[in-house]
Amino acid sequence: MSPVAAPADRRFRRAHVKPARKRKNWRRLAKPLARYGVLGMLAAFAIYRGSLVAAHAHMLQINRIVVRGNDRMSNGEVLAVLNGLRGESLVWTNLDGWRKRLLASPWVLDAALRRSLPSTVEVTVRERQPVCIARLNREMYLIDERGVVIDQYGPLYADLDLPIVDGLAAAPSGDGSMTDEARAGLAARLISSLKAMPDIAKRLSQVDVSDLHNATVILSGDQAVIQLGDDQFAHRLQSYLDLAAALRQRVPDIDYVDLRFDDRIYVRPASASAALRRGTPESASAAARRGMPAPLAAPRRVGPAADKK
Repeated sequence: MSPVAAPADRRFRRAHVKPARKRKNWRRLAKPLARYGVLGMLAAFAIYRGSLVAAHAHMLQINRIVVRGNDRMSNGEVLAVLNGLRGESLVWTNLDGWRKRLLASPWVLDAALRRSLPSTVEVTVRERQPVCIARLNREMYLIDERGVVIDQYGPLYADLDLPIVDGLAAAPSGDGSMTDEARAGLAARLISSLKAMPDIAKRLSQVDVSDLHNATVILSGDQAVIQLGDDQFAHRLQSYLDLAAALRQRVPDIDYVDLRFDDRIYVRPASASAALRRGTPESASAAARRGMPAPLAAPRRVGPAADKK
């Protein structure tokens, strides 16, 4: 009997192939499912975090402003300059811009702003210190050591014991400055030089810096005008006070004392000033331009050279 070849069973082969195709399809689906799953988890986390930020957003708003370092400026005045800061985001608000607004205030020399969680801004102010009362355009103003006009002088500042300074007015210019910087510097140097001599400093009543190279002062309890030049202010004033009694013996009524020359002192009697006012105006004005007394009434020289005569 001859062998009979049976035809191949195609269904049998297909049965073995179909499961392989199913496994391949699952692999194709697994990658995008995993990718979308990760993206979904990230989105859910972002929504969760956003909800937390939204829930706590009110805690990051500025609702408290603490002011330190102010003396002449009240807390209300500082907060008025910072109007609008309250309610802004503590994280995103521009503190440098608010600082510049504070620096625009005449009383503020410097300022610092600092964030403090959860909702506070701390403000530290350094105020300008007035050193004198300037007479400008028939008005009185508080002036600091740089010649900056702080405020108009009035009853609010009656507790300040400061000298009155004349001659600070600036020439008309485009910058709108009310004071001359060089003359303000001369006045500040004079006043500052007396800090180490409080007994003299508290007697300083008036200062005139009209002449940039010759500051003149008047002390309380003394009507004499004292010419000091542009340096050695404390030393020259002390020299005058040491000799004041002897000067009064020789010249009881003094108009001015010139201390610009270290080896001698020039004194003009008040009677000579009266005679000068009765003299010719041309002679007086010419002498004033030279910074020396008019020839109608020469000053008396007091000093070692005068004592030898």
